[in-house]
Amino acid sequence: MSATVDQDKLVPLPDVGPLVEVKGPDAFGTDPARLWRLAYTLASTDFKLKFFGSFLGYIWQLLNPLLLFGVLFLVFSFGLSLDAGVKYFPVGLLLGIVLFSFFSEATNQAVRSLIAREPLVRKVDFPRLAVPLSSVLTSVFNLGLNLIPVFVFLLLSGAAPRWTWLWFPFVVAALILFAFGMAMVLSIGFVFFRDLEPIWSVVLQIMFYSSGVFFTLDAIATQQHGQLILDVLLSNPFAAIMSTARHVLIDPSWEAPWDAMSSPWLILIPTGLVVASLVVGVVLFRRQAPRVAEEL
Repeated sequence: MSATVDQDKLVPLPDVGPLVEVKGPDAFGTDPARLWRLAYTLASTDFKLKFFGSFLGYIWQLLNPLLLFGVLFLVFSFGLSLDAGVKYFPVGLLLGIVLFSFFSEATNQAVRSLIAREPLVRKVDFPRLAVPLSSVLTSVFNLGLNLIPVFVFLLLSGAAPRWTWLWFPFVVAALILFAFGMAMVLSIGFVFFRDLEPIWSVVLQIMFYSSGVFFTLDAIATQQHGQLILDVLLSNPFAAIMSTARHVLIDPSWEAPWDAMSSPWLILIPTGLVVASLVVGVVLFRRQAPRVAEEL
């Protein structure tokens, strides 16, 4: 026996309008100030937790470059002689290591940053770009502390302040932008391609030994095909930025990259690569950010 339905008791459904596709969380969000506050909060929290429970706390961040410089000073002042006529070679070497340590730390942490924040990414709607940005900011905090011993040792070595020091913040800013561009590419790329982490580790090792951290540009120029080698090495944005930092901060005897290359116009290659890293990073992150949670 079939049941009958009283037509008078039926309640019409409300008109919900056409169906709209619901997209995942955006990369940048609608409020840039919220993006920055969130990234800064994540970065400052990670920075504080790094020294939580340590007796000396933040002093360790200063002791590391201090002890490193002591070793470098003994080795290159009384042992090896690789200065190639440039002034304050141990300080220049320390500056190169400090800058590379920042770039390596910022990008290495960014590779796994979205995976490390998986509970947050899955459950909270927030601008996804805050995650790799916080990794870079944490490294910027460490870089600021590590640069203090560099300036101290440079002055103790007899260097006098020069007007070119005014350019140094802009050089560091270029390095930060390059690290941020690569952080966006690596963080979003690792979500979809997990082999990216070991590949990037190898790239960093190659970059460390080929960027001139332990040698001067003059030492390469004297070798066979030295000019061609310099043009290739200085096409690497990090090598060009580090050489510029040594030139403007340490001493003019550290050759500028545009003077070391066969043509000053070749400096546009590393400059273009920095811009390209930012553009590619923004495009990839904006396109893939809504899919991050489902891919984790």
